[in-house]
Amino acid sequence: MKRIYQKAGLFLGITALLLSCNKEQEPIVITADDFHSSVDKVTEVMVHDIFSPPVASRVFAYPNIAAYQIMAKQNGEYTSLDGQLDDLSPIPDPEAAENINYQLAALIAHIDMSKRLIFSEEKIEQFRDSLYKVWETKNASEFKASRDYGLKVAEHITGWMNKDNYSETRTMPKFTVDTEDPSRWQPTPPAYMDGIEPHWNKIRPFVIDSAAQFKPHQPPAFSMEKGSDFYKELKEVYDISVEITERGDDSEEIEIAQFWDCNPYVSVTRGHLMFATKKITPGAHWIGIAKIASKKTGADFDKTVYAYTKTSIAIADAFISCWDEKYRSNLVRPETLINEHIDDSWKPILQTPPFPEYTSGHSVVSGAASVALSSIFGDDFAFDDDTEIPYGLPIRSFNSFREAADEAAISRMYGGIHYRAAVEIGVKQGRDLGAFVVGNLKMKAGDNLASN
Repeated sequence: MKRIYQKAGLFLGITALLLSCNKEQEPIVITADDFHSSVDKVTEVMVHDIFSPPVASRVFAYPNIAAYQIMAKQNGEYTSLDGQLDDLSPIPDPEAAENINYQLAALIAHIDMSKRLIFSEEKIEQFRDSLYKVWETKNASEFKASRDYGLKVAEHITGWMNKDNYSETRTMPKFTVDTEDPSRWQPTPPAYMDGIEPHWNKIRPFVIDSAAQFKPHQPPAFSMEKGSDFYKELKEVYDISVEITERGDDSEEIEIAQFWDCNPYVSVTRGHLMFATKKITPGAHWIGIAKIASKKTGADFDKTVYAYTKTSIAIADAFISCWDEKYRSNLVRPETLINEHIDDSWKPILQTPPFPEYTSGHSVVSGAASVALSSIFGDDFAFDDDTEIPYGLPIRSFNSFREAADEAAISRMYGGIHYRAAVEIGVKQGRDLGAFVVGNLKMKAGDNLASN
């Protein structure tokens, strides 16, 4: 009888071992939702850490590129970006014997690159470790091989990233305000912050030839003569603001301005106390739209990575181009002139952000992102934009990415922080740049360069 029990115990032990081995070999399935979650986590941490709009665009771009390069290594439908993005060399090949899940490796590279680019690393680490535990339990060998390769590629992309002049710009001097010339930008209330990222035009572009490649036409010449084109634009900002404010919170223009505010640091003063309310950046809003489009079309993991990557590259180059012009023209904001010459008690509907006026960053970035997204999902892609729900704002619906970009651009006039020229010329600047990115970046087999 004892021998029977021993045999039964041995049988059960072997069975348990076999079941354990089978469980260990269960393949790890990575979906588009997993990548959306990683991007969402990065956005959440950036809001917490208060990244400026230009810097945020860089935080989005490099992790997406790392993920894309791994994905394209395995999926022949997509084309590697090495030799296309400035100074990017091919990612390392995996070892021949490695059991790599390329989608898992791409996601791990995205998480690791993101951790390198934000301040609150522990928030990304907690997110990462919770996933690592699940993946390792499911299939330890596949997880380890994929993790090691993902981290290897992340290290390669980091080496390339570290040559983009970002570190050097951290030690460059602050922007010098010219108080003698009334046409030059002055810090604005309530915080009177220094000009943000005055050296962003020195950041290495991704696709465009140089920061100045899409230098826009100059705005109307500065003049406070009442018949001048410049003064007319200034007065238009004031008149629109007064008109829509009188109509109250039911005004659609106010709703549009608030929907596209996307100011990551709004200073609020209560007595002697000043604090900040945090929101996403304009680039993050368009990254959110890329998510909406990907989910609406049921895009798989690979197409989702492609959509995020193409959009974030266009956004990043758009910020470089826009900031190059901002600190070249160095134009004063409407708030400064209206308070000095028209109405000293006037306040814009939106808080004026801390950098020169021309061109409008929202306009340039929205123009570029809309072209990139249209090249992926089509010119007449209708969508419901719920990106601002976490900030208490309702959904807005659009018939196309172009329509959304036009609304984002004009929202800056409604908000009282930009003249018409900055909006209209800015959105053209962005669309021209976006067309260049799309036309010169081959990401899918069959793309026709310069005519995509």
